[in-house]
Amino acid sequence: MDSGALTRVEPFTKEMGQLAAKVDAEARKQGLPISFADLQIGATALHFGYAIGTLNVRHFKMIPGLMVRSF
Repeated sequence: MDSGALTRVEPFTKEMGQLAAKVDAEARKQGLPISFADLQIGATALHFGYAIGTLNVRHFKMIPGLMVRSF
C-alpha cells in the first residue's frame, strides 16, 4: 500500500439526505427497499458525480442514475 496515497472524505449534507429520501421512497413504492448505508453511499456518489466500485452491484443498481462498477 502506498503510504502517500490520499483518500478524500466527503461530508453527508442535507441535500444528500433529501436525495437519499427521494430514492428510498421510490424504491419502496416498487417494493425494493435499499439499506440505509447503501442509500447514503449512493446519494453521496450521485451528488458528486462519482461512480461506485463494489461487490454489491445488485443494491446499488437500484439507485437511478448511479454509475456502478463491479469488482
